Amino acid sequence: MTSEAATNGELSRPGLRGREAELERLRALVRSVRDGDGGAIALLLGEPGIGKTVLLEETVSLARAHGFVVSQGRAEELHELAPLASLASGLLHGDPPLLAAKDFAHLAGHHDQRIWLVERLAQLIEERSAGTPTLIAIDDVQWTDPLSRFALNVMPARLLTSPVLWLLAGRENPDLRGDGPRTTTVPLRPLSGEALAELAHDALGGDIPEKVTELLDGSGGNPFLAAELLTGIAASGADGPEPPERLVLGVRGRLAALRPGTIDFLRIGSVLGRAFALADAAALCGRPASGLIGELEEAIAAGLLHDDGERLVFRHDLLRQAVYADLAPSARRALHREAASRLVAAGRTSVDAVPHLLKSAQPGDHEAVRLLGRAATDVRAVMPDLAADLAVRALQLVPPHDPTAFGVGEQAITALTRAGRYTRAREVGDALLARQPPLDVFARLQSVLGDTLWHLDDIHELTRRSTAALAVVTDPVISARLTARRALAQSRGRDLQEARGTGARALAEAKRAGDREARVVALWGLGEIALNAGECAAAVDHHTALSAFDAAFLPEEVVARVHLDDFDSARRLLRTAGDEPLRPAMLMWAQAGLNLGLGRLDDAEADLVTAERLEADIGVPGNLVNIRVHRGRLAVLRGDREAAEEHVDVVRAAVADRPNPGNHAAHQYAEAVLADADGDHTAAAERIRSAQRDNPFVRWRLLRTQFVEAVKIALRAGDRSLAEDLTAQAAAHASRNPSVPTAQGIAVHTAALVNADHGLLARSVRILLTGPRPLHLAAASADLGRALLTTGDAAAIPALTRAYEAYTRAGAGFEADRVRADLDRATARAGRRAAARPRPSEGWDALTASERKVARLIAAGHTNRSAAAALVVSPHTVNTHLASIFRKLSVNSRVHLTRFVLAEGEAETDADGPSGAANTAPMDNS
Repeated sequence: MTSEAATNGELSRPGLRGREAELERLRALVRSVRDGDGGAIALLLGEPGIGKTVLLEETVSLARAHGFVVSQGRAEELHELAPLASLASGLLHGDPPLLAAKDFAHLAGHHDQRIWLVERLAQLIEERSAGTPTLIAIDDVQWTDPLSRFALNVMPARLLTSPVLWLLAGRENPDLRGDGPRTTTVPLRPLSGEALAELAHDALGGDIPEKVTELLDGSGGNPFLAAELLTGIAASGADGPEPPERLVLGVRGRLAALRPGTIDFLRIGSVLGRAFALADAAALCGRPASGLIGELEEAIAAGLLHDDGERLVFRHDLLRQAVYADLAPSARRALHREAASRLVAAGRTSVDAVPHLLKSAQPGDHEAVRLLGRAATDVRAVMPDLAADLAVRALQLVPPHDPTAFGVGEQAITALTRAGRYTRAREVGDALLARQPPLDVFARLQSVLGDTLWHLDDIHELTRRSTAALAVVTDPVISARLTARRALAQSRGRDLQEARGTGARALAEAKRAGDREARVVALWGLGEIALNAGECAAAVDHHTALSAFDAAFLPEEVVARVHLDDFDSARRLLRTAGDEPLRPAMLMWAQAGLNLGLGRLDDAEADLVTAERLEADIGVPGNLVNIRVHRGRLAVLRGDREAAEEHVDVVRAAVADRPNPGNHAAHQYAEAVLADADGDHTAAAERIRSAQRDNPFVRWRLLRTQFVEAVKIALRAGDRSLAEDLTAQAAAHASRNPSVPTAQGIAVHTAALVNADHGLLARSVRILLTGPRPLHLAAASADLGRALLTTGDAAAIPALTRAYEAYTRAGAGFEADRVRADLDRATARAGRRAAARPRPSEGWDALTASERKVARLIAAGHTNRSAAAALVVSPHTVNTHLASIFRKLSVNSRVHLTRFVLAEGEAETDADGPSGAANTAPMDNS
């Protein structure tokens, strides 16, 4: 039957009996993507033999008939350690291939940068599908390697605006996200009795004997078992055992008719996997490949194998499992162990051998320990969870009293920590320490555990352990690392002077020892100490040295420069990150800080959303509390009380999960802002006091620019003591940073509030006019204007006008409306000028200035990457803007967006909008 017939609703082969409803759902998806409704995901889920592959193949035929470019692949059970192997099978095999092999090879060379790799893959697919709908089909996704699984969880959502249909078939719970937008889950249930009868009629013709119907009932509605059963009945009648035993016995019967060499060949093949290379099977058989031609031909003739041109493949995985199940467990284990050894001897990587080792290695197998450790190291950067599993398994194979356990255990601790499994890493370390290792080993283990304890926020224990280890260490490298860890821990303590001394000593030791890790941690610790002390210039010096030594720490330098009010340098640094940033989530966080400082609230919100999404993608929400505190503050500035509450709810949950002092302070400040907005000023002031419980308010860098608001909360609550305390802290911070206009202006502003001094308010405005932060200038100008308004001074009008315009440009509608009311009173012309109209939540007018730019570029035919280049931003930022644009405009694809933009007929290209400066200057690159 032709593909055209299939598109008209006819079944192209009997294997689709009983799947009419499922096929219609998939046909509708194909048409939807073809017609420009955006990307979509289809998950075909069910047990082995239930018909997933047949339905996938039929959908591929439908897509081709509708003009799709099709890429089709399959994941393999024993290849799940090879980074990107599963995805490569789907992207490199097509006619023509969706991606060129050289492009994919370049990407694979960067597989240690997961976020960048997935973004670049998405860009290539987006460009390839720009004018043609695309289908990417991957079978057996339950066996995808972790990097491919990560990409499959992230990329479909990233490409929802493009005409890309993802068709993923696998068993139940394949560890893929199936709850996203435009996701269709198609569970394949057992076939009905009617469908089984149709299958029987297709195979046997005529009326179906009752005995056959009874046997088919025993198949459990599994199409493959039913088809095998019908094949057997057609060949030998209806007598025999019930399925699925019939399948195993049937395969055993087929094997019995084969020559012994062929049986051995098939059994060895079943150990190697559903698909295997003839050369690997020959090596395991101990024979040349040319000596297995007869066995291969016999296996193909028996209907057990077929040759796809590159590898030999069992006709169905259930057939392979039946052959595999016929091996005694001890024989399987021995064959897997021999396969691992032969693969290594043949020059294959440890990744190829490890799946066999996991099925065969026994305690005391030192070669297995070595290979597992090597594989863990090879995949640690890109697949940290898998690396942790491999490293732990290697440790389990080391006998309890074997001295090599400490080195293997050190690797396990490192791998577990990098995978974010901190509690388990600590347990492994403590178990090793309980064996009372030699003192030099004790110190080394404590050094490795230092990173674990830092991530667990157990600063007291980190300090105690590093101090104890330093008392016995003799290795200068380990001594430098321990000293650096101790300095980092002391950055959280009260005595920052002592911390500075420890950090300087650590850096000197690191340089003498020539150890990179110690030097990085020492510089990082010194930078943290300086920032926590409010010494912005020193923080910039340390973080500049750190990022020059290790480019991964460029975001920390950006953050330090923002604290110094050096926004020009921060912007230049962000632009140097290029297309391959090492820590994109942290870089987006740094860019958000810059945009917040510049008063570009819409762009800052997009940065924060992007940073949170990128952290969620890799499962490491390190900045979640700070991100949501900022987003809550933005919501308050816009007058969106409901959104602010939602953000604080997230903060509450995150702090409960990770209760460190910094998170506590940020959380209490967020609660204070909400309580103050609700008029509960006493509760708000108490929250501010709580934020200072562990350290003064100024210690928490997130809050350092919020002194003015905190002082106002204290004064509204009648808590003058708290207001004076905060003012003194602001003054001390200003004295440490004489070249930072924001620090100077805030100090004068808080003093003016406490002392009700109009002259100080005017001075704070003059200082802040020399700085880069418009919102701080707006706050000071508003307070000055209101103070002058009470005395009838006409100078109130320009002060209030300056504040109103700054808030309006920033998109802080709530604050702008408050100032507008004061300005109307000042001019005695209330009602002559309307208050700023709040931005609607839907439609073209709901878009921010940056979103309008992105919408126009995409409507003009740009890809995310080319739009990002035109706007000097990250593709991640464009993706975030697009998600918001689609939501506000209620469109599903680029096609729909283009129609909307054209219909809107907007003529301006750079009009002023709520993002202010973002309308006249490029958005900052991440």
